[in-house]
Amino acid sequence: MLLRRGWLSLAMMAAVAAATAAGRHVAGVNAATMGFIYLLLVLWAATVWGFVEAVAAAVTATLALNYYFLPPLQRLTIAEPENWVALFSFLATALVVSRLSSTAQRRTAEARAHQREMARLYGFSRSLLLTGADEPFARQLTRKLAQSFDLEGVLLFDRSSGAYQRAGSAELGGWEEKLRQVANDGRPQRDAGTVGLPVRLGASPIAAVALRPDALPEPLLQALANLTAIALEHARAQELEAHVAAAQRGERLRTALLDALEHEFKTPLTSVLAATSALLAEELMPAGSRRELLQVADEEARHLREIMDDALAMARLDAGTLEPLAETLRLRELVGEALTALGRSAEDHRVEIREAGQAAACLDRRLVRLAVKQLLDNAFKYSPPGTPVVVDLAGDAAGASITVTDHGAGIAPAEQERIFDRLYRSPRVEEQIPGSGLGLGIALTIARAHGGDLTVQSRPGETRFRMWLPHRSGETA
Repeated sequence: MLLRRGWLSLAMMAAVAAATAAGRHVAGVNAATMGFIYLLLVLWAATVWGFVEAVAAAVTATLALNYYFLPPLQRLTIAEPENWVALFSFLATALVVSRLSSTAQRRTAEARAHQREMARLYGFSRSLLLTGADEPFARQLTRKLAQSFDLEGVLLFDRSSGAYQRAGSAELGGWEEKLRQVANDGRPQRDAGTVGLPVRLGASPIAAVALRPDALPEPLLQALANLTAIALEHARAQELEAHVAAAQRGERLRTALLDALEHEFKTPLTSVLAATSALLAEELMPAGSRRELLQVADEEARHLREIMDDALAMARLDAGTLEPLAETLRLRELVGEALTALGRSAEDHRVEIREAGQAAACLDRRLVRLAVKQLLDNAFKYSPPGTPVVVDLAGDAAGASITVTDHGAGIAPAEQERIFDRLYRSPRVEEQIPGSGLGLGIALTIARAHGGDLTVQSRPGETRFRMWLPHRSGETA
């Protein structure tokens, strides 16, 4: 810095000498003119560089003016008043202008630094809004803090969990206990180029953060602590909201499952109870009638066991503990079994089964029958009575597809992505058509358990669900 100022002072002295040489060789240049030229040089030096350079220019200009332009010429004397006036004018100009210039430069630098700080704060706060759910929020916060402010090391202590998160190349060893103390008593600490700040939300700290280096301005440090507190509390609120929403969804799912099971169990149980009650009431019932009632009770009991097996299979699928079995089966037979299980629900519609060749597949019979049953039940519910429901079956060496098409009102484009969500039902039909919102989710779960998928295409007057199922193993018949 001193060397640079020395070179600049010499440069200003050279500029004064050049102006003096030029003034001596130009006719009509007098002391007043040269004084004005020297004053401009002093002003320029004070404005561009500073006080030291301006003083060098002022002293050199005073000597040159005295020696070359004030009588007696070519003699250095400051006895005359005009010499004192010139020297004082140059020096006063150098001092005042350089101070004004340095003040303006300092304020400009401060304004630019403040602008950079605000830009960094804005970038940091914006990056906090873009955090993902793939890793803990506190870890992302420390990393973004280090990146946004070029910090060598960041250590965050979360008081509620007692956990630490680190970022940056510096380890900040020994600061764990210090941060605990900062979080407990709320007083900042500085040591070895590192600052520890309490992170407050309200009166008491909720965390503490250590930053290295500690060269950031105090207002910026406080702003960082405030932003960190807001971000941590926002993340906690979101986490709590997610837990509450998950609990509510779980409760709704449990209630819906119980309602669905109650509905499924009620019909076969009613039939079984009616048959057994009639048998017990009529001791002298004819053998043919007795056999018919026993057959009804047996069929409904088997139906009840089938419902329980399906429910247990779905529970194990959701838990990931059930591996679908591989069995070669005809798709037409499978659809027929699903229609039989639906009973009266299928009576109001004409079901048309279209098969491309002898469609067969190697799949889990019970699970796929349950999925087809859900698709058919959905088609019957959401299409007017009397309209046809078309089932297209196709199979090849890779797998099989089952497509169920109904001719109902259709599904709005905005809802087509949500209809497979558990418990979701369209507001347009929620109060008009009974249901639990589980059927399509069950069918999708079964399809994906086989390595396949379930898709939907819908427009007013036609909705088509296509389930693709690759072969599990073995050869198709």
